Amino acid sequence: MTGENDPTLPICVTCGMQYDQPRPDCPICEDERQYVPASGQQWTDFAELVASDRVARIEPQGEGVLGIGSTPGFAIGQRALLVRAESGNFLWDCAAYLDDEIVAKINELGGITGISISHPHYYTTMIEWSRAFDVPIHLHENDRQWIGRPDPAVELWSGTTKRLAPELTLINLGVHFAGGTVLHWRDGERGKGALLSGDIVQVIPDRTHVGFMYSYPNLIPERPSIVRRAAELLAPYQFEAIYGAWWDAVVRTDGHEVVQRSAKRYLEHAMDTVIAVPSAPATGAPEAAPA
Repeated sequence: MTGENDPTLPICVTCGMQYDQPRPDCPICEDERQYVPASGQQWTDFAELVASDRVARIEPQGEGVLGIGSTPGFAIGQRALLVRAESGNFLWDCAAYLDDEIVAKINELGGITGISISHPHYYTTMIEWSRAFDVPIHLHENDRQWIGRPDPAVELWSGTTKRLAPELTLINLGVHFAGGTVLHWRDGERGKGALLSGDIVQVIPDRTHVGFMYSYPNLIPERPSIVRRAAELLAPYQFEAIYGAWWDAVVRTDGHEVVQRSAKRYLEHAMDTVIAVPSAPATGAPEAAPA
């Protein structure tokens, strides 16, 4: 599975996506769920990223869950999570930064059996990670169009769930992206279960609730029908904790109830209809103010 790496392949500075060839644009950032900065599109590459002043950040995020990223962060700033499952270590989500220290630490812990990523904003340098550990990457087929660096290591799956191991199950909720996926770890939290959610189910400052958004930076809410379906899909799964995308963004208790009451609150505040917005005059002088 391992192939030759090219450390000069372009990486978008804003979102962290690595592409298989130079290009003037970043489709991820031009999508309405992300953005191109006012300063314009900027690029770096893996060699420059590793040679920068960043250093590895490896910290526990919970029992059997190790956070992996860098200081300072890069692009969106999410961190990956190493799940110490009975079936073998599994990497959830991905951070752009990967150096010898991170590789050595993961290998010291027994390596990884595979990688899965919640949604395209975190695909970033996933091929670098896959080749460093010679493992497959499990992505939902609904998001295939967003893969910036196609590679045989990417294994697309379809449907609502994929059982990776007896205790690890991917669930396609369709929040944020059509392929938006979470990972249920049945044996996490000493058998009470854990949900690793990226920002498909967003851990927010108020840890008694979570959020559901179509676009976070542009504040576009998710469609109520999608949120309703997500809550229904998660209802049969038990989990005490929810591990979000950011450092220490963790709901420690009552995770299942937090998701269900958050979806209920969301639906109470949302309308599953399209509201017509009157358009402004297209050209000419502004309309006169009423007398």
